[in-house]
Amino acid sequence: MKGNSVIYSLFLSTSLFLTNCEKTNEPVKNNKIENLLSQMTLDEKIGQLNQYSIGAELTGPGAKEGINKIKYDHLKNGKVGSVLNLLGAKNGRETQKFVVEESRLGIPLITSYDVIHGYKTMFPIPLGESASWDLELMESTAAVAAKEAAAAGIMWTFAPMLDISRDPRWGRVMEGAGEDTYLGTEIGKARIRGFQGNDLSDVATIAACAKHFAGYGFSEGGRDYNNVYLGKHQLLNTILPPFKAAAETGVATFMNAFNDIDGVPSTANEYLLKDLLKEEWAYDGAVVSDWGSIAELVPHGVAQDSAEAAQMAITAGSDIDMEGYTYIRNLKQLVESGAINESLIDDAVRRVLKLKEDLGLLDDPYKYFDEDREKEVLLNPTHLALSREAGRKSIVLLKNEGDLLPLKVKNIAVIGPLAKDKDSPIGNWRAQGEKGSAISLYEGLTEALPDVNFSYAQGCKLSIGANDFAHEVEIENSDRSGFKEAVEVAKKSELVIMNLGEPAYMSGEARSRSEIGLPGLQLVLLKEVYKVNKNIVLVLMNGRPLTLQWEAENIPAIVEAWHLGSMAGHAIADVLTGKYNPSGKLPMTFPRSVGQIPTYYNHKMTGRPSTEPGMVFYSHNMDIDNSPLFPFGFGLSYSTFEYSPIALSKEAINKGEKVTVSVTVKNTSDVDGEEVVQLYIRDVVGSITRPVKELKGFKKLMIKAGESAQVDFEIGEEDLAFYRKDFTFGTEPGDFEVFVGTNSTDVQTATFKLN
Repeated sequence: MKGNSVIYSLFLSTSLFLTNCEKTNEPVKNNKIENLLSQMTLDEKIGQLNQYSIGAELTGPGAKEGINKIKYDHLKNGKVGSVLNLLGAKNGRETQKFVVEESRLGIPLITSYDVIHGYKTMFPIPLGESASWDLELMESTAAVAAKEAAAAGIMWTFAPMLDISRDPRWGRVMEGAGEDTYLGTEIGKARIRGFQGNDLSDVATIAACAKHFAGYGFSEGGRDYNNVYLGKHQLLNTILPPFKAAAETGVATFMNAFNDIDGVPSTANEYLLKDLLKEEWAYDGAVVSDWGSIAELVPHGVAQDSAEAAQMAITAGSDIDMEGYTYIRNLKQLVESGAINESLIDDAVRRVLKLKEDLGLLDDPYKYFDEDREKEVLLNPTHLALSREAGRKSIVLLKNEGDLLPLKVKNIAVIGPLAKDKDSPIGNWRAQGEKGSAISLYEGLTEALPDVNFSYAQGCKLSIGANDFAHEVEIENSDRSGFKEAVEVAKKSELVIMNLGEPAYMSGEARSRSEIGLPGLQLVLLKEVYKVNKNIVLVLMNGRPLTLQWEAENIPAIVEAWHLGSMAGHAIADVLTGKYNPSGKLPMTFPRSVGQIPTYYNHKMTGRPSTEPGMVFYSHNMDIDNSPLFPFGFGLSYSTFEYSPIALSKEAINKGEKVTVSVTVKNTSDVDGEEVVQLYIRDVVGSITRPVKELKGFKKLMIKAGESAQVDFEIGEEDLAFYRKDFTFGTEPGDFEVFVGTNSTDVQTATFKLN
């Protein structure tokens, strides 16, 4: 029971310290942390910065073998501050008890895990859920994920991912909010609020992590872990705003990015971590490396060995070494040799101890480890109901020619390798989502439409071999033996629902693709079915935008259903049957071809944006139109909406004033529907080139059939500000265009001036 007497001493000395400060009126630091820090040896301080991936095996018979022996001894001797991948209230309590009772100071561990879109109950992948444009919904799903994770002994998640990305070849787009800075910022704040709640010491909340800081979404060629090439204006105006907002929202931690920026890896980037985050933004939370990213400074070629890597990272402001072994092996020698000052380590330890205090661990190390609560919370029916709601709100209707949807016929063929797949809908980064536990599309349809005659054919296989996080997905490219059955089934049906897309592990970390069309034989199968029955509803399940040129030209109805989580089949059936009127909007542009990438709505104007018909000297590809296949913000409904011209309260504003932008939206159909009204601006002339459009606001509202709603937005100086030519933040006088519409392309336009 070594730790208990020290904890008692800590509380006693804290009380005396507070009394003395009250007498002398000296500024009060965090006294509990300062007193604990004063009792720590250098080894124990460094231990707080060391994070290991462990499981229950470290309290079992294999604890004293190989690398487990090292981790076991470090846990026992106070040389581990946090762990990841230790799951379950029972396992967590046993490990925490071992650390608290065996280590000298008894400082408790933080347990962490990748809770990305649910813990046990799975919600839509983040990119898919972002298509809901429903901030309250996303806050709610993050809160449920936190509640389940916390009940299983998890205190800290490595989410949300705030990377802005314009390249759908990058597999990790599935983990973020898409291509837009404003939307990504608002979604990031919502998810942080959901994870952390109003009080981080509440046992139903967990610490969030803003990642990846910074620029990871701009990896060259869309290849994971690759280098990043960008200018400082792009960094300041496009990439950093979601992170600054996260810091202001009170996110508990930040995580480094794997990539470099201008030759400096983010893990050792003093400008990002020290100058910007910790000094200019006054951020007092902890910064954790990504898995092994401190050690990876050596293969990056900026550190000669792990000792130099440790020195660079701690100097830059990286506080916690996740599974890198560099701090625990090198920091003590670096201090003793004079290569670094111990004050750097003290600052990092303060940040780690602050997180432990904020979580309530310094008062009760065992508060998260309640097995009864764990049984009660996981897979709660209300959580599954929320998963279904999130799923249907995330679906985007891309095309609906001839009003094939909602479904009206009684004889339907369901074809495709994903139609009865109960695993792919769970998606990648699935935490403890049980393999094969999702409601499949076929299950959802047959339950929703018991009077319909459904026939089924797989058509082709999609992935073969291992389907898991650690292995490459192997796609079936040769077996067409199921085509005949699929064609025969299609011939006999009034309508065909084709369920195609990507398996779960084809997007996510290390899942970059050079071609992003339907993988394998799926497009070939689709074309064969199309020959015999053109009444096709294509239901897509995927983790990224896809190139769908042929599909968009030929298939009358297309539904983007992402990987929607536990209740995917029910959610899709709700939309296909009309039980729920789709309202999702794309958070990321769908390109016509890979050759267009990157293509995104808020691009810059070039010196030659267009030319006279027949001339070639402008920015374009000879073989494809510049426009996207489906633009950012796009999404259809079973309702139709008509927008009035924009009305402005003023034609010119001075600094400090606001202009009100008003538009009337009428539901011109006989179906009640939700619409996401989107506001964009353009700074016509700037000291640097400016985007052709920038999202600056949106409102999602229900408008009943035949009724109208007036929607008002306010634009102020803060909405018009940017990092200017001299890298200062502010506005510039001049003309502005304002756009309001149903997506980034179909808009009404007005102009005003900033004096």
